[in-house]
Amino acid sequence: MGQPRPGMIMIANLRRIVMSMIVAGLAAAPVFAFDQDTISTTHGDLILTFIGHGSLMMRYGGRTIHIDPWSRLADYATLPKADCILLTHEHGDHCDLQALEKIRTDSTVLILTKACAGKVKGGTVMNNGERREVFDFIVETVPAYNIVHLREDGTPFHTKGSGNGYVLTFGRTRVYVAGDTENIPEMKALADIAIAFLPMNLPYTMIPEMVADAARAFKPKILYPYHYGSTDPQKLVGLLKDVKEIEVRVRKME
Repeated sequence: MGQPRPGMIMIANLRRIVMSMIVAGLAAAPVFAFDQDTISTTHGDLILTFIGHGSLMMRYGGRTIHIDPWSRLADYATLPKADCILLTHEHGDHCDLQALEKIRTDSTVLILTKACAGKVKGGTVMNNGERREVFDFIVETVPAYNIVHLREDGTPFHTKGSGNGYVLTFGRTRVYVAGDTENIPEMKALADIAIAFLPMNLPYTMIPEMVADAARAFKPKILYPYHYGSTDPQKLVGLLKDVKEIEVRVRKME
């Protein structure tokens, strides 16, 4: 067999270089991969990142918004720094100091509840029913509480007035992130919601029938069950299959 031609040697070398780059890229890739959806608004794309549990990340207008970051789900040091952080309530899986430290900067706008403010310094407290403009979007607060599911001593897992749900308006697109709540009257009274995130885990929030009841009342165009733990989200899909106005999208959000 003759000696390999110079062209063949160059091709072999290029292949080795390319393979080395691929392997290096795979090694450097984040350990966590998340589902993402892109929603068109009148003022540009809204990118939704489904981190898991009650944790979401949104990208809009060049800004990054983190909601209830929880370090058990991701290495937040590898995720984009927050321009805005929203905390729904004070429980450790929603108000996690370790995660906050990794994404918060001196210029981050932190919006939180009064109970969260007892654990985290430097945030802006918003109570139920308030409205505030943050950068180029609007933040409104909605109550989040239990009316059925209670602790052994009879107190709700989430008391009225303590937690926030958030309605975020991007251009003309209204996004509702409910927080830990049940199908309360304030939720059913919402209007013009394009996208809703409704929790579905027991015993702390809703069963699928409660989520379906609320969704039938305010009819979001897109409904994401989230924070659903071991509850099968396909049950919700079945409960709402006859409601043509609502598209139920299931993403990985245990």
